[in-house]
Parts: sequence; C-alpha cells; structure tokens
Amino acid sequence: MKHILIFLSFTLFPCFVFAQKTEKATVRGNIVDKETTQPAGFATIQIRGADKGAIADVNGFFSIGNLDPGTYTVVVSLTGYEDFAQEVVLEKGEIEFMNIFINESGNKLEEVTISGKKEQARADVQVSKLTVTPKQIRSLPSAGGQSDIAQYLTVLPGVIFTGDQGGQLYIRGGSPVQNRILLDGMTIYNPFHSIGFFSVFETELIRNVDVLTGGFNADYGGRISAVVDVNTREGNRKRISGLVSASPFQAKAMIEGPIIPLKEDGGSSVSFVLTAKKALIDQTDEIVYDYVNDGAGIPFNYQDFYGKISLLAGNGSKVNLFGFSYDDGVNFDIADFSWKSSGGGMDFTLVPSNSNTIVNGVFTFSGYDSKIQDAEDKPRESGISGYFGGLNFTNFGRNSELKYGLELTGFRTDFQFVNFNDVTLEQFEYTTEIAVFLRWKYKFGNLVIEPGYRLQYYQSLPQAWHEPRLGLKYNISNRLRFKAAGGLYSQNLISTTNERDVVNLFVGFLSAPDERPLDPSTGERSDLRIQTAWHAVGGFEYDLLPNLDVNIESYYKGFTNLLALNRFKEETQDPNFIVETGDAYGLDISMKYEAKRMYVWFAYSLGYVNRNDGFQEYPPVFDRRHNLNVVTTYLLGKNRNWELGARWNFGSGFPFTQTQGFFTSYTFDEGIGTDFYSGNGDLGLIYSDTRNGGRLPYYHRLDISLKREFKLSKHQKLEVVASCTNVYDRENIFFFDRVNYERVNQLPIMPSLSATYQF
Repeated sequence: MKHILIFLSFTLFPCFVFAQKTEKATVRGNIVDKETTQPAGFATIQIRGADKGAIADVNGFFSIGNLDPGTYTVVVSLTGYEDFAQEVVLEKGEIEFMNIFINESGNKLEEVTISGKKEQARADVQVSKLTVTPKQIRSLPSAGGQSDIAQYLTVLPGVIFTGDQGGQLYIRGGSPVQNRILLDGMTIYNPFHSIGFFSVFETELIRNVDVLTGGFNADYGGRISAVVDVNTREGNRKRISGLVSASPFQAKAMIEGPIIPLKEDGGSSVSFVLTAKKALIDQTDEIVYDYVNDGAGIPFNYQDFYGKISLLAGNGSKVNLFGFSYDDGVNFDIADFSWKSSGGGMDFTLVPSNSNTIVNGVFTFSGYDSKIQDAEDKPRESGISGYFGGLNFTNFGRNSELKYGLELTGFRTDFQFVNFNDVTLEQFEYTTEIAVFLRWKYKFGNLVIEPGYRLQYYQSLPQAWHEPRLGLKYNISNRLRFKAAGGLYSQNLISTTNERDVVNLFVGFLSAPDERPLDPSTGERSDLRIQTAWHAVGGFEYDLLPNLDVNIESYYKGFTNLLALNRFKEETQDPNFIVETGDAYGLDISMKYEAKRMYVWFAYSLGYVNRNDGFQEYPPVFDRRHNLNVVTTYLLGKNRNWELGARWNFGSGFPFTQTQGFFTSYTFDEGIGTDFYSGNGDLGLIYSDTRNGGRLPYYHRLDISLKREFKLSKHQKLEVVASCTNVYDRENIFFFDRVNYERVNQLPIMPSLSATYQF
C-alpha cells in the first residue's frame, strides 16, 4: 500500500501544478538552426526591458518566468549565428511560446568571447559532468579515419580503456556493469564493438553525450559508479539528406528526411533517420594489414542498424519512436566470441500551454546475449533483457528548477558459467525495481544548491535503499567556481569476468541472488543482496583566459557492498556469491584551449582502486595509476578546410596475477585405467597466491590525422581523411599466452584512408 500511495502522489501532483494560476507571465521556446532544422543548444536569451535571461539547454529549449505583464524584446545570440530579436506582448498569467529560427552568420567570428556554455557553467552545478558534442568527437584524430564516441571517451579524465581489442570502459574505479549506458533512454549493456576503436553509436546522429563520472544527482539511478547518457537528434525536417562513408575498418551510411516537412514559419513536422554500418576489417586485413598478428588477420566482424521517427508539434511537444540491432563476432584461435543486442522504444515531451511544468516520458526495452567458446571447451553464456519506463516533471521558477519522477525497471537474466574448478554456476531470474526521485536546484546569489533524494525499491528481493544526493557550486567570480557533490547509490545488476582469461571478451550479467551471499571476512551470510556505494567529489573550475579553461576534481568512491561470484567454490553446496568491499580515489585535471584555428585538450588522472574479497586486499585488473591524454587540432589554409590532428595517450601498467608454476593435468577419462605414468596430460597452471600482484608494462600510443573538406555545392561535400594509428609502432601488450609462453601485442602501426560524402 505504501508504494501505491507514493505512485499516486507522484502521478497526481502535476495535475495541481497545471491548475495553478499566477499573476506573472512566462516566455519559453525552442531555438532552431534555420538551415538544418536542428536545435541550437546553449544560446543566450535576454529579455530586454526586464533584465532577465537564460541559457538554452542542449535541445534548444528555454523558459524565463516571473515576468510582469508588458512589452519586451526577446534577443537570442549564439556564436556563429546572426542575432535574433523579436518583440512580445505579455498578458497577466500568459505563457508565450516561441519557435525561434536563427541563421548562420556570414562572417565567422575570430574568437569566442562570450560562451553560452560558460554562462551555463555558472548557473549549473555540473560536478563530474562532461558534455560531449559531435563537433568535439570529430576534432579527435580518428582511427580508421572515422570519428567515434568510443575514441573520445578514452581521452576524458577519470576514464580508463583497457585496449584496442575487446576493450572495456572503467570510470573512476567502477567496473563496466557499474556504469549505466543509455541511448535515448534504452539501456545498452555493451556499447563497444570487439575492436575497441568503434562503438554502437553513430557519430553523425548524436546530439550530445553526458558523461557523469561520479556524484550524479537523483534523476539517475540503478548504478553505483557512473552514467553515460547518449541522446540522438531528429532527422532533417526540410529535405532528404544523408551520407556514405568507407575506410579499411568499416563502411557506413545514413539517410534522413521529412515525412511531413516543416513549414518556414514553424509548426508541426514528422521526420525519419536510418543509419547502418558494417565492419570491413576482417576482409581488408589480408590486403591492407597482412602484417598484423603475424598474418593471422584481424578477426572482428560487426554490423549495426538504428532507426528513428520523430513527430514534433509547433509548441515544442514531441514524440520519438526508435529501434536498434547490433551484432558482433570474434574468431580467435583460442576462443570464439559473439554477441547480439537489440531494442526499441519511445520517448515524449509534453509542453502544456498553461503551466511552467514540462512532462517527459520514456518507455524502452533492450536485450543482450553473448557466448564464448574457449580452447578448454568450457562454454560461457549470458543473456539479459528488460524494460524501462519513466515519467518525470520539470518545473521552472525564476531562480529554481524542480524535477521529480517515477521509474519502473524489469529484467531477466539467463547465465551459465564454468569456473576454473570445473564447477558450473547458473542463474535464471526475473527482477523488478521501482524508483521515485526528486531533484531541486536553486540559485542564491553566487551559490547554486542542488539537493536530491531517490528511493530505490528492489521488489524482487525485497529491499529498499534510500539515496540522498547533494550538489553545490559557489561562484567566487565570473572566472572561478568551487563545486562539490556526493550521495548514496545502489544497483541490483552484477557482472562476472574471469581475470585469468587469455582474451577477456566475455562479460556475464546476473541479478541479485536469491541466496544470502557469504561475507568471507566474518564467515557469516549477509542480508544485503544489492551493491552499494557512496561518492564524495570536490574541485574547482577556473577560466584562465576567455578561451582557456582549467578543471580540477578530487574524488572518493566507497564501495561498501559488492557482490561477486565465489571464485573459490569447489563443491555444489558452497555459496555461489561472496561479498567484497573496496574504494577508489584520485585526482583528475583537465585543460581546454580553444582559439580561431587551434584546439588543445589536456587530461591527466591519478587514480587508486582497491578491492577486498575477505582473504586479501588487491588491485583489480583496471587499476591504472597514471593516465595522460593530450589532443590537439589545427586548421590550415585560407578557408580552414584542412585539419591536422594528433593524440598521445600514456598509461601505467595494469595489474595481473603472476604464474607460480606448471603441472601435468589429467582428466581421468578412462577412470582408474588412465595411464598417468607415460600418458601426455594437459598443461595445468599454478597461479600466485597474491592476486594481481604483478604489473604489465606501460602503455603509450600516438595517433595522427589529416583531414581535407571539399565543398561541392550548398548541400554536398566530400571529406577525405588520412590517418595513422600507433604512429611509432609501439608494442603495447594485449595478453600473454601462459601455456605457450608467448606475448601478443595490441594493434601495431595502422595507416588508413577514408572518404565521406554528404548530401
């Protein structure tokens, strides 16, 4: 009954909000690029005559309330666009909605002196939050000549990527399953392809990516480490357009256009967009890269499809329908791996004509199935599928923003795993979660405060977790800002990997167990069957110059309850799960310099990660102490149609468990008649008792690219990119084959040439 009352209160409360009457007026609207019909995010809006203003969000939406009735001029400015001005007459209690179309400026500004993003940085807390745009993704020297968010995420502070082949993403001490990856609200369980240069996300379709590396507020939940929230744009609402692109790594295509075109003066429209890409590397490697892996080739194959239909109303309300299908396969001599992911759903935004409250909803489903067959003939299989539904409300005040909502999550796990003791572990579970949250932001002069609260109820267990959150920012001046954030976090989902795998591509997904896990430190069974953590983050932002920013953050994540498969299980009656604890702490430093021709990005992370399994404290395999990225691009030529880019990455070695010895292993297939005196058994390994006591060599790699753009007509252009990955052919270790005593390296020097035609 208690949970029904919570549901009703959150559902019915907006009805009272909509019914509220006020003497004040409100101006709100959407700012759109007139040519592309895409939202123009982060524009500055001023209300002349009222001395009030706002910054549009990434979707181009703004809302300015508490205006007295009267006549005002709405002025919109954004670097690279002509200023827009329009007079509005506001009546008492009126909410005026504006569709504002802005034109690109004929004269490009030499330098950015006033940035909407900097204004937003002063108004929002933004602790441990990095917003990535397609422009930033394309500025990075791209492997294979094609930009991808997978390559950009690896240069962000606090983010660790484990390699070019079968890489995984670790964010500030959290494992991949502790990161919530979203695509238009859909959960993506594995966002990267087997070759780590590329993700399942299409760069040209991305509107923005929010990377929250810690301390995130109550509107995100279900994970205890980080969030990567990818949002795609709508299709072109005026004309048919698209692109085709090819490189030795992959080919891709996109087409978009209107089903019901947008009129010049605004109004409703219906548009679509379709994208597809397919790996070519497994076919071109014999011709272009026959020297890789001693001629064995590059055994990666994948194909992706994504589609979206968007219905936009003239008042800013919209509905999106979308779906995807992703496939991967890897065929090594020692292991075969494959996975498939698919899903779909819808989201909507409702902009009522008589209220300052905006309603958003999302309903999605997605699934992921993976399998690995290794040389030891021990198959491992994992399947997970589930749904997510969310409804939230955002109310805009003069100096405040209130967001609250309800979420429902359900998923099924199907898992089979054989450990190194030849004991099979299985799970087939259904689980349901219900969450309600509230986040309130208020600006008191130079102080921005953002408290939040989330109640996460795991109905299948049943267990509830109260998660208070808090974010703060204080503007010392227009150039210096201090910030802090923290809170409690929980999740039900668990993953398992075998740290001793020669090629670690398989990740199994499990829900919280029915059984009470064993706490090895006490020898007792624990009542807590979810994973929990707390975060504390503090730092400052400083604008050294109008085009030079510095951001420094320190963080601590306390992983107070982690569940893991019992790697010591020897008998069927032994517990399947044990409790671990751990922590992660460190310092992230980033600097960004933007000038009329040059862009420079510097990011350094110092991090420490520890786990305790009750028997010993050890560093997990992703504990990289030092990680440094330097990225630079420079525009050449009179018209700036040449772009030279470079990226250098340096990282200290990952931990691994050392080999202590070898022995002859007999399977005794012939029972007591097995000839173990003269027979040839398999080679068995004896691992060191010290878990992850060794360190791999340091990693470093230089990538460069040269891009040339040819403008063929108003809507057509050709982009040619010559790139080279691992320029000085650094031999970075991929894995070590302990049985054959052979080292296998990451990908060597790989030049590439790509072409992209846009129309």
